[in-house]
Amino acid sequence: MFVHGDNIAQKIRDTRKYNDETANTYLEEISGLYEQWKADNLALRGPYISKTENDTGIISERVRLFNTYKDFVDQQRYAEKFDSRSNLHSSVLEEFLFYLFKDLAESYSSEVLIGKSSAFKDIFFSPRNYTEMISNPCARIERKDHDFVIGVSIETMMRCVGSENTDSVVIQVPAIAIECKTYLDKTMLEASSTAGAQLKMRNPNALYLIATEWLKLSDDVNLWKYKIDQIYVLRKQRNTDREFRFLPSYIKNPIYPDVVEHLFFRVRDHLSSDWEGGITHGLERGFLI
Repeated sequence: MFVHGDNIAQKIRDTRKYNDETANTYLEEISGLYEQWKADNLALRGPYISKTENDTGIISERVRLFNTYKDFVDQQRYAEKFDSRSNLHSSVLEEFLFYLFKDLAESYSSEVLIGKSSAFKDIFFSPRNYTEMISNPCARIERKDHDFVIGVSIETMMRCVGSENTDSVVIQVPAIAIECKTYLDKTMLEASSTAGAQLKMRNPNALYLIATEWLKLSDDVNLWKYKIDQIYVLRKQRNTDREFRFLPSYIKNPIYPDVVEHLFFRVRDHLSSDWEGGITHGLERGFLI
């Protein structure tokens, strides 16, 4: 759930890579403001399943808290000390999504799957020989990591008919999957599209989204051919290389509340909508898809 907080804690414990005085000082500074950001978000309640007139105000306040903390973490001295491979900066968005959706998801069940996930992608069977095949399922689960999901954990048990041997497997199935990006370029878009297609092949009712701070795509890209339900560019801004973001002349847009509102309402509407489908339902209408 608290992926960004876990990232900070891991760096504090890592005395091999982050063992100099500067790193320790920076991590202490970041940790202090992080705990305040976390406490403020946990104290703020909503939005929930039911629509209320307070929803917009609650989302706007979460975005304000997010902008304040993200601007602090994105300072040049921190960016130069902790590069993109550290995931320090990128994990902030992942944890923000948890705060944004936590009360909505928990309104359905306290056992809901929410946060970073290693979700179900495929299943195959690999016995060593036919003798083992008729006595043990030998099921293997292929998984795909997603930055943020809302879904369910399903425990399955498989047994070959006539055998007492069973395989017990827990799989995570997203209803919502959101990939988080600092910026989105064409290579990332193509990879995300492949992941979206694989997800929908096994769970056609899933909603697959991208949330990115900046965009690095030209107008020549045909978005309609990609298997993604929506792309949210939170800053409404094209990407600029990180070194240019620290120039005095660069104007960095904030995270916009109206974009986050659209994201939240899209997810809430999907979770609360009727997913009726299939051949029989389509036949009653006269059109199948």
